[in-house]
Amino acid sequence: MYNSQDDGRPFWKLVVSEATGCSDDTYFEEVYQHYASGEAWHLPAGAYDTILILKRSGVKLAVVSNFDTRLRKILKDLNMLDLFDAVIISSEVGHEKPDTKIFRAALDQISVEAMKTVHVGDDEKADKGGANAAGIDCWLWGVDVKSFGDIQNRILTEP
Repeated sequence: MYNSQDDGRPFWKLVVSEATGCSDDTYFEEVYQHYASGEAWHLPAGAYDTILILKRSGVKLAVVSNFDTRLRKILKDLNMLDLFDAVIISSEVGHEKPDTKIFRAALDQISVEAMKTVHVGDDEKADKGGANAAGIDCWLWGVDVKSFGDIQNRILTEP
């Protein structure tokens, strides 16, 4: 079970150590803090415009992520947080993808039925497997959709 205040430090410390071969706490903290800010991230081409168009079209939008508690600040720094009706973070709800409970938490927060929902993800097991098990259709990035324009067109033109 996750701690609701889990900032992912133990997990990310292991990842950084394994990736760099460095287990120095000062170095880890610098890397960790760097990726806690929107300055370390960028939005892919078309992401902001597509999400804004979908939001203005009345589509309810949610983030369902296995990231940690830094995600809200990152989304805020990228001027994205207010575009989502819900942000579901595994460490806050105590379940991570592919567990259906994290997807159901999103459905509950946005008050949408699973059969009227689509999840866009990039992992066959965590995203597609978890979403499908919760009764949600899933489009895999790079397979089912290849651009944000694809997502926008499919959502706004499919019945």
